[in-house]
Amino acid sequence: MLYTVPVRQTICWLYACLREYLPSALPTHRTTTSIEQEEFFAMEVIIKENPEAMGKLAAELIAEVVRRKPKCVLGLATGSTPLPTYKELIRLHKNEGLDFSRVTTFNLDEYVGLVHEHDQSYHYFMWENLFKQINVNPKSVHVPDGMAKDIPAFCRWYEEQIVKAGGVDMQLLGIGSNGHIAFNEPGSSLGSRTRVKTLDDGTRQDNARFFKSMNEVPKYAITMGIGTIMDARQLILLANGAGKAEAIKQTCEGPITAMVPATVVQLHPKATIIVDKPAATKLTRDYPAEPRVLVLN
Repeated sequence: MLYTVPVRQTICWLYACLREYLPSALPTHRTTTSIEQEEFFAMEVIIKENPEAMGKLAAELIAEVVRRKPKCVLGLATGSTPLPTYKELIRLHKNEGLDFSRVTTFNLDEYVGLVHEHDQSYHYFMWENLFKQINVNPKSVHVPDGMAKDIPAFCRWYEEQIVKAGGVDMQLLGIGSNGHIAFNEPGSSLGSRTRVKTLDDGTRQDNARFFKSMNEVPKYAITMGIGTIMDARQLILLANGAGKAEAIKQTCEGPITAMVPATVVQLHPKATIIVDKPAATKLTRDYPAEPRVLVLN
């Protein structure tokens, strides 16, 4: 099956191949873009000692965007992996004055059928773990509504709101043990948009620890599509623990395939993958512990 991707993303992929296999063909000095004066990464992988160090780095990358563009749009994720990132963002807000008052947020996903007040809904998660403790405007917060009466119409509206806000400047991602990003399960279209997805049994089992029983784990979720995610100007993907090692190996070093949705991140022009040492155990290449910035014409 063929997929159409933006030319810029294809160029970034070609650049990444050159960097890996023919580095002498690339410039070794810093130059400046003539079009956008824009930092250009392609995908980079950073290995940190532990989840706390991961969270600190991810939060600083997000904070840089907020400082540079106070009216930025952030895409946010849920689950245990981003918690250290949110803890550090809260610290930056309380101790260093990081201002979220003009920031707009869009969350990746939400379970279908859980009311906002349910302690496992992603509305509840975000307010308890981040929004209540920073000065974000509640009117600027967007989380998919799993209780929407007309879910397809809601999904179209959600996409329209992202466009209306000017697009996502920085998107935070986790990754499932099967390589899913958001709730885009294996086999998802690489050009997909916000929609309802049926959750794989493995994903439900991974999330069962948050519910009283497997029967309570929702079977459906609203999720941003892979195409929606790839439209973001910058991506950060986080993974920790040995249980994510195979997914990270495929994401960073495997072929791009819809069967491992996270591999599409290789095509993004500005993506940073931050993992801890257990999640990096199956990687075969050498990766740094700190980000680099490369600017090209």
